Amino acid sequence: MNTADLGLPVDVPSTALFTDHYELTMLQAALRAGTAERRSVFEVFTRRLPEGRRYGVVAGTGRVLDAVENFRFDADVLGFLRERRVVDEATLEWLAGYRFSGDIWGYPEGEVYFPGSPVLRVEGTFGECVLLETVILSILNHDSAIAAAASRMASAAGERPLIEMGARRTHELAAVAASRAAYVGGFATTSDLAAGFRYNIPTVGTSAHAFTLLHDNERDAFQAQVDSLGRDTTLLVDTYDVAEAVRTAVEVAGPELGAVRIDSGDLLLVAHRVRQQLDELGARDTKIVVTSDLDEYAIASLAAAPVDAYGVGTQLVTGSGHPTCSMVYKLVARAESADPRAPLTPVAKKSSGGKTSIGGRKWAARRLDAYGIAETEVVGTGEVPTDLADRQLQVELVKGGEVVGREPLDVVRDRHVAARAGLPLSATQLSRGEPVLPTEYVTGGSGS
Repeated sequence: MNTADLGLPVDVPSTALFTDHYELTMLQAALRAGTAERRSVFEVFTRRLPEGRRYGVVAGTGRVLDAVENFRFDADVLGFLRERRVVDEATLEWLAGYRFSGDIWGYPEGEVYFPGSPVLRVEGTFGECVLLETVILSILNHDSAIAAAASRMASAAGERPLIEMGARRTHELAAVAASRAAYVGGFATTSDLAAGFRYNIPTVGTSAHAFTLLHDNERDAFQAQVDSLGRDTTLLVDTYDVAEAVRTAVEVAGPELGAVRIDSGDLLLVAHRVRQQLDELGARDTKIVVTSDLDEYAIASLAAAPVDAYGVGTQLVTGSGHPTCSMVYKLVARAESADPRAPLTPVAKKSSGGKTSIGGRKWAARRLDAYGIAETEVVGTGEVPTDLADRQLQVELVKGGEVVGREPLDVVRDRHVAARAGLPLSATQLSRGEPVLPTEYVTGGSGS
Protein backbone atom coordinates (compact mmCIF):
# COMPACT_ATOMS: atom_id res chain seq x y z
CA MET A 1 0.00 0.00 0.00
CA ASN A 2 1.55 3.31 -0.98
CA THR A 3 0.66 6.82 0.08
CA ALA A 4 -1.28 7.47 -3.12
CA ASP A 5 -3.98 5.17 -1.72
CA LEU A 6 -4.50 7.63 1.12
CA GLY A 7 -5.17 10.54 -1.18
CA LEU A 8 -1.65 11.85 -0.54
CA PRO A 9 0.86 13.29 -3.02
CA VAL A 10 3.02 10.44 -4.24
CA ASP A 11 6.17 12.16 -2.99
CA VAL A 12 5.04 12.06 0.67
CA PRO A 13 7.10 9.18 2.13
CA SER A 14 5.00 8.41 5.20
CA THR A 15 2.14 9.51 7.42
CA ALA A 16 4.39 10.04 10.45
CA LEU A 17 4.25 13.84 10.30
CA PHE A 18 0.46 13.87 10.24
CA THR A 19 0.71 14.47 13.96
CA ASP A 20 1.03 17.25 16.49
CA HIS A 21 4.32 18.48 17.89
CA TYR A 22 3.28 17.61 21.43
CA GLU A 23 2.84 13.92 20.63
CA LEU A 24 6.59 13.73 20.15
CA THR A 25 7.48 15.85 23.16
CA MET A 26 5.26 13.63 25.33
CA LEU A 27 7.06 10.62 23.89
CA GLN A 28 10.46 12.10 24.72
CA ALA A 29 9.44 12.83 28.30
CA ALA A 30 7.93 9.37 28.72
CA LEU A 31 11.04 7.69 27.34
CA ARG A 32 13.19 9.62 29.78
CA ALA A 33 10.83 8.77 32.67
CA GLY A 34 10.73 5.09 31.77
CA THR A 35 6.96 5.09 31.24
CA ALA A 36 6.80 4.99 27.42
CA GLU A 37 6.77 1.18 27.39
CA ARG A 38 3.81 0.84 29.75
CA ARG A 39 0.96 -1.10 28.19
CA SER A 40 -1.85 1.34 27.43
CA VAL A 41 -5.37 1.46 26.01
CA PHE A 42 -6.65 4.48 24.08
CA GLU A 43 -10.23 4.85 22.84
CA VAL A 44 -11.87 7.04 20.24
CA PHE A 45 -15.37 8.27 21.04
CA THR A 46 -17.51 11.38 20.93
CA ARG A 47 -19.29 12.83 23.93
CA ARG A 48 -22.21 14.06 21.83
CA LEU A 49 -23.51 13.97 18.29
CA PRO A 50 -23.67 17.18 16.25
CA GLU A 51 -26.73 19.18 17.25
CA GLY A 52 -29.93 17.67 15.90
CA ARG A 53 -28.34 14.50 14.50
CA ARG A 54 -29.97 11.18 15.36
CA TYR A 55 -26.98 8.89 14.69
CA GLY A 56 -23.37 8.97 13.53
CA VAL A 57 -21.69 6.91 10.81
CA VAL A 58 -18.26 5.30 11.23
CA ALA A 59 -16.22 6.11 8.12
CA GLY A 60 -12.52 6.32 7.35
CA THR A 61 -11.53 3.09 9.09
CA GLY A 62 -9.92 1.73 5.94
CA ARG A 63 -7.91 4.92 5.59
CA VAL A 64 -6.88 4.67 9.23
CA LEU A 65 -5.49 1.19 8.59
CA ASP A 66 -3.50 2.50 5.63
CA ALA A 67 -2.20 5.40 7.73
CA VAL A 68 -1.05 3.08 10.53
CA GLU A 69 0.78 0.88 8.01
CA ASN A 70 2.53 3.92 6.54
CA PHE A 71 3.43 5.51 9.88
CA ARG A 72 7.22 5.32 9.49
CA PHE A 73 9.98 7.75 10.42
CA ASP A 74 12.27 7.61 7.42
CA ALA A 75 15.53 9.52 6.94
CA ASP A 76 13.86 12.67 5.59
CA VAL A 77 11.34 12.82 8.42
CA LEU A 78 14.02 12.21 11.05
CA GLY A 79 16.19 14.88 9.43
CA PHE A 80 13.36 17.39 9.66
CA LEU A 81 12.79 16.60 13.34
CA ARG A 82 16.52 16.87 14.05
CA GLU A 83 16.87 20.17 12.20
CA ARG A 84 13.92 21.69 14.07
CA ARG A 85 15.11 20.21 17.37
CA VAL A 86 11.67 18.82 18.03
CA VAL A 87 13.06 15.93 20.08
CA ASP A 88 16.44 14.77 21.31
CA GLU A 89 18.74 12.18 19.74
CA ALA A 90 17.60 9.35 22.01
CA THR A 91 14.02 9.91 20.90
CA LEU A 92 15.06 10.12 17.23
CA GLU A 93 16.79 6.78 17.59
CA TRP A 94 13.60 5.28 19.06
CA LEU A 95 11.51 6.75 16.25
CA ALA A 96 13.83 5.35 13.59
CA GLY A 97 12.69 1.86 14.54
CA TYR A 98 9.03 2.73 15.03
CA ARG A 99 6.54 0.14 13.87
CA PHE A 100 3.14 -0.11 15.49
CA SER A 101 3.07 -3.59 17.05
CA GLY A 102 -0.13 -3.39 19.04
CA ASP A 103 -3.79 -4.24 18.47
CA ILE A 104 -6.67 -2.14 17.18
CA TRP A 105 -10.34 -2.98 17.60
CA GLY A 106 -13.26 -0.90 16.46
CA TYR A 107 -16.74 -0.62 15.07
CA PRO A 108 -16.66 -1.99 11.52
CA GLU A 109 -16.68 0.78 8.94
CA GLY A 110 -20.19 1.73 7.86
CA GLU A 111 -21.69 0.93 11.26
CA VAL A 112 -23.63 3.62 13.13
CA TYR A 113 -22.54 5.03 16.49
CA PHE A 114 -23.85 7.16 19.37
CA PRO A 115 -22.47 9.32 22.20
CA GLY A 116 -19.92 7.31 24.14
CA SER A 117 -19.59 4.54 21.56
CA PRO A 118 -15.95 3.28 21.61
CA VAL A 119 -15.64 3.42 17.83
CA LEU A 120 -11.90 2.58 17.96
CA ARG A 121 -9.67 1.04 20.62
CA VAL A 122 -5.89 1.17 20.25
CA GLU A 123 -3.74 -1.02 22.50
CA GLY A 124 0.03 -1.24 22.80
CA THR A 125 2.76 0.66 24.60
CA PHE A 126 2.09 4.27 25.48
CA GLY A 127 4.84 5.39 23.12
CA GLU A 128 3.54 3.61 20.05
CA CYS A 129 -0.13 4.46 20.69
CA VAL A 130 0.15 8.14 21.58
CA LEU A 131 1.80 8.96 18.26
CA LEU A 132 -1.26 7.80 16.31
CA GLU A 133 -3.73 10.16 17.99
CA THR A 134 -3.75 13.02 15.50
CA VAL A 135 -3.78 11.05 12.26
CA ILE A 136 -6.55 8.75 13.53
CA LEU A 137 -8.71 11.64 14.69
CA SER A 138 -8.17 13.71 11.56
CA ILE A 139 -9.34 10.82 9.38
CA LEU A 140 -12.27 9.64 11.50
CA ASN A 141 -13.58 13.13 12.31
CA HIS A 142 -13.57 14.19 8.67
CA ASP A 143 -14.79 11.01 7.02
CA SER A 144 -17.47 10.23 9.60
CA ALA A 145 -18.88 13.75 9.27
CA ILE A 146 -19.14 13.43 5.50
CA ALA A 147 -20.61 9.92 5.72
CA ALA A 148 -23.25 11.07 8.22
CA ALA A 149 -24.31 13.88 5.90
CA ALA A 150 -24.31 11.46 2.96
CA SER A 151 -26.44 8.99 4.90
CA ARG A 152 -29.05 11.63 5.68
CA MET A 153 -29.10 12.68 2.03
CA ALA A 154 -29.39 9.08 0.85
CA SER A 155 -32.28 8.52 3.24
CA ALA A 156 -34.02 11.63 1.93
CA ALA A 157 -33.39 10.60 -1.68
CA GLY A 158 -34.94 7.14 -1.26
CA GLU A 159 -34.25 5.01 -4.33
CA ARG A 160 -33.02 7.93 -6.41
CA PRO A 161 -29.23 7.90 -6.92
CA LEU A 162 -26.92 10.59 -5.59
CA ILE A 163 -23.85 11.94 -7.38
CA GLU A 164 -20.97 13.35 -5.31
CA MET A 165 -19.80 16.60 -6.97
CA GLY A 166 -17.91 18.45 -4.22
CA ALA A 167 -14.27 18.34 -5.33
CA ARG A 168 -14.13 22.03 -6.25
CA ARG A 169 -15.59 23.04 -2.88
CA THR A 170 -12.88 21.67 -0.61
CA HIS A 171 -9.15 20.90 -0.42
CA GLU A 172 -8.01 18.66 -3.24
CA LEU A 173 -6.94 15.84 -0.90
CA ALA A 174 -9.99 16.20 1.32
CA ALA A 175 -12.10 15.87 -1.82
CA VAL A 176 -10.81 12.35 -2.41
CA ALA A 177 -11.53 11.31 1.17
CA ALA A 178 -14.96 12.98 0.97
CA SER A 179 -15.84 11.00 -2.16
CA ARG A 180 -14.95 7.78 -0.39
CA ALA A 181 -16.96 8.72 2.72
CA ALA A 182 -19.93 9.76 0.59
CA TYR A 183 -19.87 6.38 -1.14
CA VAL A 184 -19.91 4.69 2.28
CA GLY A 185 -22.90 6.84 3.25
CA GLY A 186 -24.94 5.88 0.21
CA PHE A 187 -23.89 7.98 -2.79
CA ALA A 188 -23.78 6.02 -6.04
CA THR A 189 -21.10 7.86 -8.03
CA THR A 190 -18.54 10.66 -7.87
CA SER A 191 -17.30 13.26 -10.32
CA ASP A 192 -13.79 13.12 -8.78
CA LEU A 193 -11.46 11.03 -10.93
CA ALA A 194 -8.83 10.73 -8.20
CA ALA A 195 -11.42 9.05 -5.98
CA GLY A 196 -12.40 6.77 -8.83
CA PHE A 197 -8.76 5.84 -9.41
CA ARG A 198 -7.83 5.26 -5.77
CA TYR A 199 -11.00 3.67 -4.46
CA ASN A 200 -12.69 2.24 -7.56
CA ILE A 201 -15.77 4.41 -7.06
CA PRO A 202 -17.88 4.76 -10.25
CA THR A 203 -17.32 8.17 -11.87
CA VAL A 204 -19.68 10.28 -13.98
CA GLY A 205 -19.61 13.64 -15.74
CA THR A 206 -20.87 15.47 -18.81
CA SER A 207 -20.51 19.24 -19.30
CA ALA A 208 -20.72 22.65 -17.62
CA HIS A 209 -22.19 25.96 -18.71
CA ALA A 210 -18.80 26.91 -20.12
CA PHE A 211 -19.19 24.25 -22.81
CA THR A 212 -22.49 25.77 -23.95
CA LEU A 213 -21.09 29.30 -23.85
CA LEU A 214 -18.11 28.20 -25.92
CA HIS A 215 -20.31 27.53 -28.93
CA ASP A 216 -22.12 30.04 -31.12
CA ASN A 217 -25.49 28.76 -29.95
CA GLU A 218 -27.02 26.11 -27.70
CA ARG A 219 -27.88 23.81 -30.59
CA ASP A 220 -24.25 23.64 -31.70
CA ALA A 221 -23.18 22.82 -28.15
CA PHE A 222 -25.75 20.05 -27.78
CA GLN A 223 -24.87 18.63 -31.20
CA ALA A 224 -21.18 18.56 -30.36
CA GLN A 225 -21.84 16.74 -27.09
CA VAL A 226 -24.20 14.20 -28.65
CA ASP A 227 -21.80 13.58 -31.56
CA SER A 228 -19.01 12.90 -29.08
CA LEU A 229 -20.78 11.13 -26.21
CA GLY A 230 -23.86 9.63 -27.83
CA ARG A 231 -27.58 10.17 -27.36
CA ASP A 232 -27.45 8.72 -23.86
CA THR A 233 -25.54 11.77 -22.58
CA THR A 234 -26.87 14.36 -20.11
CA LEU A 235 -27.44 17.85 -21.55
CA LEU A 236 -27.35 20.93 -19.33
CA VAL A 237 -30.50 22.93 -20.12
CA ASP A 238 -30.46 26.04 -17.92
CA THR A 239 -27.77 28.20 -19.53
CA TYR A 240 -30.34 30.42 -21.26
CA ASP A 241 -34.03 29.51 -21.49
CA VAL A 242 -34.93 26.10 -20.04
CA ALA A 243 -37.99 25.40 -22.20
CA GLU A 244 -36.18 26.32 -25.40
CA ALA A 245 -33.15 24.24 -24.34
CA VAL A 246 -35.27 21.15 -23.65
CA ARG A 247 -36.94 21.48 -27.07
CA THR A 248 -33.56 21.83 -28.76
CA ALA A 249 -32.07 18.94 -26.78
CA VAL A 250 -34.78 16.54 -27.94
CA GLU A 251 -34.51 17.78 -31.52
CA VAL A 252 -30.76 17.12 -31.49
CA ALA A 253 -30.67 13.84 -29.57
CA GLY A 254 -34.16 12.52 -30.28
CA PRO A 255 -36.37 10.79 -27.72
CA GLU A 256 -33.40 8.57 -26.85
CA LEU A 257 -31.76 11.49 -24.97
CA GLY A 258 -30.35 10.10 -21.74
CA ALA A 259 -30.98 12.97 -19.34
CA VAL A 260 -31.18 16.70 -18.85
CA ARG A 261 -29.62 18.56 -15.93
CA ILE A 262 -31.17 21.53 -14.15
CA ASP A 263 -28.76 23.64 -12.09
CA SER A 264 -30.74 26.72 -11.06
CA GLY A 265 -34.14 28.19 -10.33
CA ASP A 266 -37.07 26.78 -8.41
CA LEU A 267 -36.13 23.14 -8.87
CA LEU A 268 -39.51 21.79 -7.80
CA LEU A 269 -41.41 23.94 -10.30
CA VAL A 270 -38.88 23.63 -13.11
CA ALA A 271 -38.63 19.85 -12.76
CA HIS A 272 -42.39 19.48 -13.17
CA ARG A 273 -42.41 21.71 -16.23
CA VAL A 274 -39.45 19.92 -17.80
CA ARG A 275 -41.00 16.49 -17.18
CA GLN A 276 -44.22 17.57 -18.83
CA GLN A 277 -42.36 19.03 -21.78
CA LEU A 278 -40.17 15.95 -22.25
CA ASP A 279 -43.22 13.68 -22.19
CA GLU A 280 -45.01 15.85 -24.72
CA LEU A 281 -41.97 15.70 -27.01
CA GLY A 282 -41.93 11.89 -26.80
CA ALA A 283 -38.84 11.71 -24.57
CA ARG A 284 -40.62 9.81 -21.82
CA ASP A 285 -37.52 7.84 -20.80
CA THR A 286 -35.25 10.89 -20.60
CA LYS A 287 -34.24 11.39 -16.97
CA ILE A 288 -33.99 14.63 -15.00
CA VAL A 289 -30.91 15.34 -12.87
CA VAL A 290 -30.95 18.31 -10.49
CA THR A 291 -28.01 20.11 -8.88
CA SER A 292 -27.57 23.55 -7.23
CA ASP A 293 -26.46 23.66 -3.57
CA LEU A 294 -28.58 20.73 -2.47
CA ASP A 295 -28.62 19.39 1.08
CA GLU A 296 -30.78 16.74 2.75
CA TYR A 297 -33.60 19.21 3.34
CA ALA A 298 -33.68 20.34 -0.29
CA ILE A 299 -33.57 16.72 -1.42
CA ALA A 300 -36.47 15.83 0.87
CA SER A 301 -38.48 18.78 -0.48
CA LEU A 302 -38.10 17.33 -3.98
CA ALA A 303 -39.47 13.91 -3.04
CA ALA A 304 -42.69 14.56 -4.97
CA ALA A 305 -40.90 16.11 -7.94
CA PRO A 306 -40.26 14.11 -11.15
CA VAL A 307 -36.52 13.99 -10.43
CA ASP A 308 -34.40 10.93 -11.21
CA ALA A 309 -31.04 11.82 -9.59
CA TYR A 310 -29.37 14.46 -7.46
CA GLY A 311 -25.92 15.99 -7.71
CA VAL A 312 -24.55 17.30 -4.39
CA GLY A 313 -21.38 19.29 -3.75
CA THR A 314 -20.79 21.98 -1.14
CA GLN A 315 -23.19 20.77 1.54
CA LEU A 316 -21.87 17.24 1.34
CA VAL A 317 -18.13 17.96 1.61
CA THR A 318 -18.74 20.33 4.53
CA GLY A 319 -20.78 17.77 6.45
CA SER A 320 -24.01 19.68 5.80
CA GLY A 321 -23.18 22.18 8.52
CA HIS A 322 -21.21 19.79 10.74
CA PRO A 323 -17.70 19.32 9.27
CA THR A 324 -16.41 17.33 12.26
CA CYS A 325 -17.77 14.75 14.69
CA SER A 326 -15.79 16.05 17.69
CA MET A 327 -14.29 12.61 18.30
CA VAL A 328 -11.54 12.42 20.92
CA TYR A 329 -8.72 9.94 21.59
CA LYS A 330 -8.34 9.29 25.30
CA LEU A 331 -6.16 7.09 27.49
CA VAL A 332 -8.59 4.88 29.43
CA ALA A 333 -6.27 2.27 30.95
CA ARG A 334 -2.55 1.78 31.54
CA ALA A 335 -0.21 -0.61 33.31
CA GLU A 336 1.65 0.42 36.46
CA SER A 337 4.97 -0.71 35.04
CA ALA A 338 6.67 -1.62 31.77
CA ASP A 339 6.29 -5.31 32.57
CA PRO A 340 4.08 -6.75 29.77
CA ARG A 341 2.34 -8.88 32.41
CA ALA A 342 1.42 -5.92 34.62
CA PRO A 343 -2.36 -5.55 34.98
CA LEU A 344 -4.15 -2.58 33.51
CA THR A 345 -5.55 0.15 35.73
CA PRO A 346 -8.49 2.25 34.51
CA VAL A 347 -7.71 5.96 34.18
CA ALA A 348 -9.93 8.90 33.21
CA LYS A 349 -9.96 12.66 33.03
CA LYS A 350 -12.02 14.10 35.89
CA SER A 351 -11.90 17.84 35.23
CA SER A 352 -15.05 19.96 35.07
CA GLY A 353 -16.52 21.56 31.96
CA GLY A 354 -18.18 18.53 30.40
CA LYS A 355 -14.95 16.86 29.31
CA THR A 356 -14.90 13.95 31.74
CA SER A 357 -14.51 10.40 30.48
CA ILE A 358 -15.02 6.88 31.79
CA GLY A 359 -11.95 4.78 32.48
CA GLY A 360 -11.32 1.18 31.55
CA ARG A 361 -11.17 -0.85 28.35
CA LYS A 362 -14.68 -0.97 26.98
CA TRP A 363 -16.85 -3.31 24.99
CA ALA A 364 -19.95 -2.22 23.10
CA ALA A 365 -23.14 -4.01 22.14
CA ARG A 366 -26.53 -3.04 20.78
CA ARG A 367 -29.66 -4.28 22.52
CA LEU A 368 -32.61 -5.09 20.24
CA ASP A 369 -36.32 -4.97 20.95
CA ALA A 370 -38.80 -7.79 20.36
CA TYR A 371 -39.01 -6.84 16.68
CA GLY A 372 -35.26 -6.96 16.09
CA ILE A 373 -34.87 -3.18 16.01
CA ALA A 374 -32.08 -1.53 17.98
CA GLU A 375 -33.24 0.12 21.21
CA THR A 376 -30.10 0.79 23.30
CA GLU A 377 -26.35 1.27 22.78
CA VAL A 378 -24.72 -0.52 25.70
CA VAL A 379 -21.12 0.34 26.62
CA GLY A 380 -19.35 -1.38 29.47
CA THR A 381 -16.19 -2.58 31.16
CA GLY A 382 -15.48 -6.01 32.55
CA GLU A 383 -17.54 -9.02 31.57
CA VAL A 384 -20.09 -8.75 28.77
CA PRO A 385 -23.61 -9.73 29.94
CA THR A 386 -24.66 -13.08 28.53
CA ASP A 387 -27.65 -11.63 26.70
CA LEU A 388 -25.37 -9.25 24.80
CA ALA A 389 -22.50 -11.61 24.05
CA ASP A 390 -23.57 -12.15 20.44
CA ARG A 391 -24.45 -8.47 19.90
CA GLN A 392 -20.97 -7.03 20.35
CA LEU A 393 -20.02 -4.34 17.86
CA GLN A 394 -16.23 -4.15 17.90
CA VAL A 395 -14.16 -6.22 15.49
CA GLU A 396 -10.43 -6.83 15.28
CA LEU A 397 -8.71 -4.51 12.80
CA VAL A 398 -5.01 -4.83 13.64
CA LYS A 399 -3.38 -7.75 15.46
CA GLY A 400 0.22 -7.57 16.60
CA GLY A 401 0.84 -4.69 14.23
CA GLU A 402 -0.58 -6.49 11.19
CA VAL A 403 -3.75 -5.26 9.50
CA VAL A 404 -6.40 -7.99 9.59
CA GLY A 405 -9.59 -5.99 9.06
CA ARG A 406 -9.29 -4.40 5.63
CA GLU A 407 -12.47 -4.73 3.56
CA PRO A 408 -13.75 -3.92 0.05
CA LEU A 409 -15.54 -0.57 -0.02
CA ASP A 410 -18.75 -2.11 -1.35
CA VAL A 411 -18.92 -4.35 1.72
CA VAL A 412 -18.66 -1.27 3.91
CA ARG A 413 -21.34 0.53 1.89
CA ASP A 414 -23.74 -2.42 2.19
CA ARG A 415 -23.09 -2.63 5.92
CA HIS A 416 -24.19 0.94 6.40
CA VAL A 417 -27.46 0.32 4.58
CA ALA A 418 -28.13 -2.62 6.91
CA ALA A 419 -27.07 -0.71 10.03
CA ARG A 420 -29.35 2.22 9.25
CA ALA A 421 -32.23 -0.12 8.48
CA GLY A 422 -31.81 -1.67 11.93
CA LEU A 423 -32.52 1.63 13.70
CA PRO A 424 -35.94 2.93 14.75
CA LEU A 425 -37.81 4.74 11.97
CA SER A 426 -37.29 8.07 13.70
CA ALA A 427 -33.59 7.82 12.81
CA THR A 428 -34.40 9.02 9.31
CA GLN A 429 -36.36 12.08 10.41
CA LEU A 430 -34.65 15.29 9.36
CA SER A 431 -36.19 17.34 12.15
CA ARG A 432 -33.86 18.13 15.01
CA GLY A 433 -33.89 15.64 17.85
CA GLU A 434 -31.91 13.58 20.31
CA PRO A 435 -29.87 10.49 19.35
CA VAL A 436 -32.27 7.77 18.29
CA LEU A 437 -30.68 5.33 20.77
CA PRO A 438 -29.77 6.11 24.38
CA THR A 439 -26.33 5.04 25.60
CA GLU A 440 -26.34 2.83 28.68
CA TYR A 441 -23.12 2.38 30.68
CA VAL A 442 -22.38 -0.88 32.49
CA THR A 443 -19.31 -0.81 34.72
CA GLY A 444 -17.58 -3.63 36.49
CA GLY A 445 -14.45 -5.70 36.53
CA SER A 446 -10.94 -4.39 35.89
CA GLY A 447 -9.39 -2.41 33.10
CA SER A 448 -7.59 -5.47 31.79
